[in-house]
Amino acid sequence: MRSLAIMLSCCVATLFAASAPAQPRETEPPNPLIRKIADEISAKRIEANIRKLAGFGTRNTLSDTKSDTRGIGAARRWIKSELDTCAKETGGRLQVAFDEHLAPVSRRIPQPTPIVNVVATLPGAQAQSKDRIYVVSGHYDSMPSSPTDPEMDAPGANDDASGTAAVMELACVMSKHEFDATLVFMAVAGEEQGLIGARFWAERAKKEGRNIAGMITNDIIGNTKGFDGTVVKNRVRIFAEGVPAVNPLPDDIVAALRTGGENDLPTRQLARFIKSAAERHVAGMQVDLIYRRDRYLRGGDHIPFLESGYPAVRFTEPNENWRHQHQNVRVEDGVQLGDLPEFVDFEYTANVARVNAAALAALALGPAAPQQVEMENLRLENNTTLRWKANSEPDIAGYRIVWRETTSAFWQWSQDVGNMTRETIVGKSKDNFQFGVQAYDKHGNHSVVAYPKPYNPGRP
Repeated sequence: MRSLAIMLSCCVATLFAASAPAQPRETEPPNPLIRKIADEISAKRIEANIRKLAGFGTRNTLSDTKSDTRGIGAARRWIKSELDTCAKETGGRLQVAFDEHLAPVSRRIPQPTPIVNVVATLPGAQAQSKDRIYVVSGHYDSMPSSPTDPEMDAPGANDDASGTAAVMELACVMSKHEFDATLVFMAVAGEEQGLIGARFWAERAKKEGRNIAGMITNDIIGNTKGFDGTVVKNRVRIFAEGVPAVNPLPDDIVAALRTGGENDLPTRQLARFIKSAAERHVAGMQVDLIYRRDRYLRGGDHIPFLESGYPAVRFTEPNENWRHQHQNVRVEDGVQLGDLPEFVDFEYTANVARVNAAALAALALGPAAPQQVEMENLRLENNTTLRWKANSEPDIAGYRIVWRETTSAFWQWSQDVGNMTRETIVGKSKDNFQFGVQAYDKHGNHSVVAYPKPYNPGRP
């Protein structure tokens, strides 16, 4: 009888697997709404905003705050006024405000200095998702050769008027549409003084228990001609940390590391999702995933979010030219130095903004990643069984199990399993593959993948 039961069980499992076969991972078509949003991004508006920001002369955090034409004060008031105009066009759905903090004296802050972020919030339209937040930022401060020189010209066209202009354009375009989750668009200050504005905001969000499901910073996204003269117009780097540099490590990270999940922690899952969504909706653009927190000797505003426990990534051009970063404007040996608008490729910057738009729209339209995802670890077998908690969104249509070889960077296969919370993938051993679960809704939008913890109630 036992042998007969085993045979019947195997037959049933085989029949079910045949009725819902595994598919290559990238099979879903582009979402027309997401493609429309990306297409609405304007290179001309981005160019005008970069030139305007560079025209303030300097936006150093320590520079003039009273003038209407020069310094960081004039820059932040102009940014807010532009976002206020966009907010009026949406009937006030986009909520714009200054976010001000007083930075104490530090290595790059010689006296207590106000740090003022400009924050535009687009609340989510779905009750079950509006507390899930996605943040996108650029920093509007700039610096010449010295980060504490408030007088020297520091136009900061690429670093980081490019990122700021992209975020402004994203806020104005995306606020015309509704999303399930909340989007926060930030132009932050104090980056060149030590990521201060972003740190204030991230630490407060952590203290308040806000659900930041993903953060993207755009920093140096406007140049296509590298230091060696190489021109690259169709690629952008996304930096994604693996195991965070914190001690002690949180229990959920330790559990993932025990099963070889060092490349499956939330930040790299976010980066994979961004790459997939962007390349599906923005023709001709390739997102290069870099398994690193940031470049050597450099840092960005995603780092305070990482340090607060949130998944966060950085977009940066692939071919940097340091003659046009952190330099006094001058001609030296016949070479023009300085971060000037003439060295920004505005159409490329717009394409990076479109990459952001596609990723943010896919994240905010889609459901949350499944919670309490577990892989059953009860017996020796060549099948893999996963279980998870049902999502709370009213438009959930089902779930998908994805897997890849342990040496692959990206998900290779998937199987839709319907609206259930437990499923077995027959003939695929958890010893040989990495697995994950994602939710999808009735409109075909998918969540970020969630990595499973081992499930064995009989073991500690």
